[in-house]
Amino acid sequence: MIDLKKVREHLEEYKQVCINKNVDIDVDNILNLDEQRKVLQQDIDAKKNEQKLAGKSGDYEKAKTMKVEIQNLEEQYTAVVEELHALNLKMPDFVHPDVPIGKSEDDNVVTETWGEIPDFDFEIKDHVELMEGLDMLDVKRGVKLAGARSYFLKGAGALLENAVLQYTFEKIVNKGYQVLSVPNIVNYEAFRGTGYFPGGEEDAYQLERDEKWLIATAEIPLAGYHSDELLTEEELPKKYVAMSPCYRREAGTYGKDTRGLYRIHQFQKVEQVVIIPADEKMLNQFHQEILYNAKQILEDLNIPHRVLHLCTGDLAIGKYNSHDLECWMPSRNSYGETHSATSFLEFQSRRLNLRYKDSEGNNKYCYTLNCTAIASPRILIPLIENNQTADGKIKIPEVLRKYFGGKEIIG
Repeated sequence: MIDLKKVREHLEEYKQVCINKNVDIDVDNILNLDEQRKVLQQDIDAKKNEQKLAGKSGDYEKAKTMKVEIQNLEEQYTAVVEELHALNLKMPDFVHPDVPIGKSEDDNVVTETWGEIPDFDFEIKDHVELMEGLDMLDVKRGVKLAGARSYFLKGAGALLENAVLQYTFEKIVNKGYQVLSVPNIVNYEAFRGTGYFPGGEEDAYQLERDEKWLIATAEIPLAGYHSDELLTEEELPKKYVAMSPCYRREAGTYGKDTRGLYRIHQFQKVEQVVIIPADEKMLNQFHQEILYNAKQILEDLNIPHRVLHLCTGDLAIGKYNSHDLECWMPSRNSYGETHSATSFLEFQSRRLNLRYKDSEGNNKYCYTLNCTAIASPRILIPLIENNQTADGKIKIPEVLRKYFGGKEIIG
């Protein structure tokens, strides 16, 4: 939800935001609807007062007439409010002044590169060939049981996934983030509250009989944890971490990235979510913190990667600022996205009705942030491919060896 008062105060800037985010929406129509809502509310209040006075004076016929008029006005009011609410859900939020202007992902800006891309002196294998050769992956049986984009991790493959998830989880917990074990099945409002709905229904799994949905990320239950609550400023910031399964239909990607573990329907993810007061300086600080946490883990794993600052045209409607992390994947001969760090102003908290009382006693909406700490099995692609040996074995990153009893090589 967008603060229409703020839109009015910065109307030309907001219209430019819509253009820069490639959002085609009639802002003037929305503001006119809001004016209609206000006028109707005033008319309803006036009629109710008139009805009350008529009743007090004994003019019951007039009071009866007023009742019908009020009902008609309330019906008009409800229709306007419903239309306004539906349109508001499609409105983009403002963007951080440092966000680069651009039309699409092609205009994203690389801001940092870390690590050396390995120069192999042998013909490399992709992660599928490596893992199947070491009996770590079974795609055939995954497809047999669950269809395309499904898989089994086996033996050292399952152990490697568990190791990278557990290492990441422990790392974030040790930084002071509170652990939550989250529900994987949530209601529509949880998706809407975090901005995934409306618009993302086609990419989510619905349990139609129960009118529930499988989460696409732990961000959804984490950000919604305090929905419809009024926190105190002293309680903030709230720093949460969760490790959960994630489910995505990958609608619209038919025929894309069909080989291997890059684009699949079910995966595991460690997610960071932070809830803070409405303070842009603090928002910037925590954006850098959660992004740094993710970068540090990739450095610990010695995975070459780069940071991209997403341009306006690649930002989802609610995002205020966002960076992606991309890891070097030798078989693709390119970087591939593995992480995303995002800051929101009031976009999520208005939808979630997530507020706090500031030091002066004013009720305000919180700001929210989230960032992938690690997502598997996609992270296994660069981890395995960058650590392959000429004889088809895989070197285990030093920080993960404790989960393998000190073992250094798979194979």
